[in-house]
Amino acid sequence: MGGLFGVASRKDCMLELFYGVDYHSHLGTRRGGMAAHGEDGFCRAIHNIENAPFRTKFERDVEEMKGNLGIGCISDYEPQPLLIQSHLGSFAIATVGKINNLDAILEKAYNEGHSHFQEMSGGLINATELVASLICRKGSFTEGIRYAQETIDGSLTMLVMTKEGIYAARDIMGRTPLVIGQKEGAYCVSFESFAYINLGYTDCRELGPGEIAYITPEGVETVLPPGDKMKICSFLWVYYGYPTSSYEGVNVEAMRYRCGSMLAKRDNGSVQPDIVAGVPDSGVAHAIGYSNESGIPYARPFIKYTPTWPRSFMPQNQSQRNLIARMKLIPVRELIEDKKLLLIDDSIVRGTQLRETTEFLYKSGAKEVHVRPACPPLVYGCKYLNFSRTKSELELITRRVIREKEGENCPEEVLEEYTDPDSCRYAQMIEAIRKEQNFTTLRYHRLDDLLVSIGIEPCKVCTYCFNGKE
Repeated sequence: MGGLFGVASRKDCMLELFYGVDYHSHLGTRRGGMAAHGEDGFCRAIHNIENAPFRTKFERDVEEMKGNLGIGCISDYEPQPLLIQSHLGSFAIATVGKINNLDAILEKAYNEGHSHFQEMSGGLINATELVASLICRKGSFTEGIRYAQETIDGSLTMLVMTKEGIYAARDIMGRTPLVIGQKEGAYCVSFESFAYINLGYTDCRELGPGEIAYITPEGVETVLPPGDKMKICSFLWVYYGYPTSSYEGVNVEAMRYRCGSMLAKRDNGSVQPDIVAGVPDSGVAHAIGYSNESGIPYARPFIKYTPTWPRSFMPQNQSQRNLIARMKLIPVRELIEDKKLLLIDDSIVRGTQLRETTEFLYKSGAKEVHVRPACPPLVYGCKYLNFSRTKSELELITRRVIREKEGENCPEEVLEEYTDPDSCRYAQMIEAIRKEQNFTTLRYHRLDDLLVSIGIEPCKVCTYCFNGKE
């Protein structure tokens, strides 16, 4: 995924920028970066954060860098922010999104005379550099930003910092958020709405889909108004979002309580576990909601060991990620042995980690393990955000099961049946997953219930990964 934070202040902003970016560490795993502009011009620092927290890598930089304007990011892939010199003037840029037509844009750039891009490891180019090149095709930053957003297939939210201020541009369809905070003498812009609270900022407003705002220490100006259509990612509430954040006015923690409550209502007493538990961290609030609704006690039969490996998906290597996911969950045998457990996780993607979690619960003496994912089955790979390292839809456990039943080329109309919780094919898929994963029972959150849990107009929420609908 990735996260963004920016500050425009009458005073030096580096400490606020440092803490604001650090508060986005849950959104990315590979690179962190900060750029600032002050009396001495632009400065920048980028570090690898795969094996160490953001703040430990940037403690020296925050002491040395100076500026009253600053932007920063946490990134899953490319190093950023980038510093760019162009006919528009010098600027820094950081982005969050996904570019599906990168090769086509590159080919067009080469054909029109753009000679080169910096190459990263693996032969890839920096997507943020490509976005910067698109911006520079136009005569102003506002025109260039909108041109870049309209050119790419996918999603694109960005911060562009000039010598005078910061352009904050939310994705055209609002798939990811941007919110502005304010205090005397300063404004900030953030992916996560909670990131500026402890820095003394109060809520100003959330940018609308496609809105471009220009931010200076003196104020915020909308230079391109928002559009009337939105498709914000539903997975922000289910998994990615931090509990204290809100998107479109809907708090993440409260939404997860509602998810758990609706899962309990669907069960309607059909299972009788001794305790309800959530897979840390994102499954915990869903489990509390289930417990509150059902009256079944909530407990923690395993504890997440976070001092050294806070995020299971931190390493690039899948086998190492699986090992870390297993190593970080420490069982509490007294709460597992001879117990019937109902376990809630945010989702099942490949199924590897949850299956191993279930196995260690059985080895620790559990009698039954009932599983309730907090979102519907993931049947389609996300086209808009890098929310998973799954490189092919066939890595999804749902698609593996469907392929076994329908063959390599499942017709789209048949695939749709597997997304309908009232169809026979859906029931067969769920039973096949239950057997493969060795769960006692398995019931996914329904899409209609998920949309009710979020609580905004369904037409404004992206559900592509669940039902394949744009």
